[in-house]
Amino acid sequence: MAKQKLGKEQSKSTKSTSARKKDRGIGDTVERVFEKTGVAKVAKWLLGEDCGCDARRDKLNHLFPYQKPNCLLEDEYKYLTWYFNENRSSINSSIQKELVKIYNRVFNEKKSTTNCTPCFVNGVLNKLNTVYKEYTNDEQGK
Repeated sequence: MAKQKLGKEQSKSTKSTSARKKDRGIGDTVERVFEKTGVAKVAKWLLGEDCGCDARRDKLNHLFPYQKPNCLLEDEYKYLTWYFNENRSSINSSIQKELVKIYNRVFNEKKSTTNCTPCFVNGVLNKLNTVYKEYTNDEQGK
C-alpha cells in the first residue's frame, strides 16, 4: 500500500515539472520568482495591468538567453562568409532558405522562410551574424 502512494506522488511531481514551460532566458526565471513571491501582484496593483513586466521579461530573455547555439559546420561557415562579405540590398528565396536551414540547425529551432524582411532580419539574420562574428573574431585572435 505504501508503494502505491509513493508511486502516485512521484508521478504528480514529475507531471508538474514537465508541464511547466521551459525558461527561454533569465527574464522567464525572474518572472516566475516574482510570481511565486508576490512581487508581480504588488507591481500590477501599483502600476496597473500593463506594468512593463512583459517588456522587461522579453528584454532580459534577449540579453541573457539560456539557449546555447551549436557550432557552425565548415560548409555553413563558408556560406556565411560568402553571404556576409557581399553587399546585398535584397535576399532571394534560395539564399533565405539556406540561411534558415543553417539557423535552424545551429539554434535548434524550426523557423521558416518569410516575406517579412524585418521578421527575417531580426529573427534569423542578426543571430546568424552574431554567431558568424564570434568565429571571425576567433580567427583574428589566433
